[in-house]
Amino acid sequence: MREFDIAGRKVGANHPPLVLAEIGINHEGSLEKAVRMVDDAAAAGCECVKFQTHVIEDEMIPNDVIPGNAKESIWDIMKRCALTAAEEAELKRYVEGKGLIFLSTPFSRAAAVQLEKLDVPAYKIGSGECNNYPLVEHIARYGKPVILSTGMNPMENIARSVAILEKHDVPFALMHCTSIYPTPYDKVRLGALAELQAAFPGVPVGLSDHSLSNYPCLGAVALGASLLERHFTSDKGWPGPDIEISMDPAELKQLIEGSRAIFQARGGKKGVLPEEQPTIDFAYACIVTIRDIAAGETFSYDNIWVKRPGTGEIKAEHFETVLGKKAKVALKADRQLAWEQIDNG
Repeated sequence: MREFDIAGRKVGANHPPLVLAEIGINHEGSLEKAVRMVDDAAAAGCECVKFQTHVIEDEMIPNDVIPGNAKESIWDIMKRCALTAAEEAELKRYVEGKGLIFLSTPFSRAAAVQLEKLDVPAYKIGSGECNNYPLVEHIARYGKPVILSTGMNPMENIARSVAILEKHDVPFALMHCTSIYPTPYDKVRLGALAELQAAFPGVPVGLSDHSLSNYPCLGAVALGASLLERHFTSDKGWPGPDIEISMDPAELKQLIEGSRAIFQARGGKKGVLPEEQPTIDFAYACIVTIRDIAAGETFSYDNIWVKRPGTGEIKAEHFETVLGKKAKVALKADRQLAWEQIDNG
């Protein structure tokens, strides 16, 4: 299994899932609100906060396309929400000063250049850029870990981007994603995680989820997810196109705690653990006498049965073996039977 680290934090199947609190553009262009969300994410126990870097003129031409989760054009949204390079640098210093990992998704070449000047520890590539091979190539040349989101893309597109990352020997993870806002549960498709694992063996996989709860992310952990991402806000009453699909601090804390619990619980195999012995001692049944038995008497349903506790020598599983044999010695009622008391002749 492949693994890599982001700012010293190991990412892979043998490590607890890394939860990315996607602040994105929920700050609506306000550095003050961004800082508030960083504080709240840190208080919830989050390790990593992620933003979006928009250099609008390098990202798109002027347009009036309105996203499905908004009422204004994508151009107007990004113009309003984009932080300046200076604000982003200040925000990164603040995040790292809190002991958190700062990540951001660049939506253009200029945005990637801006982030590289900040010496970010890794790059998140969004679903819309999964098939933007020139941008994937540009980012891969930096040689830093990449988290590639794969929403809206068939496997052949994903494979082409993976080939670029592998060509540059870049460590990477793949995030399954459904680009519907919000995502109905029946469109989340957790089965895609197994497809990614089969197509790209050993590569860490994760879920970038846009549903309205933590349930899909928690389910993804049980299926082997190494990364989890959901949008995050300090206040669900704030304006913004992504607020509806965002978790609040209490939900973020639940996601972190729940994902770690499920990570600890997954894996393993069926069998008896040494730590189960105290329970075995009272819960198992053993063969016992149910009345006085004379020496030479044949064991039958009339004089033996199986009862707790499980501290006896002959467990209930051997009952049929003992039936029909004879008592080697006289036995009192309500005693656990031992092998040496059975005549095998």
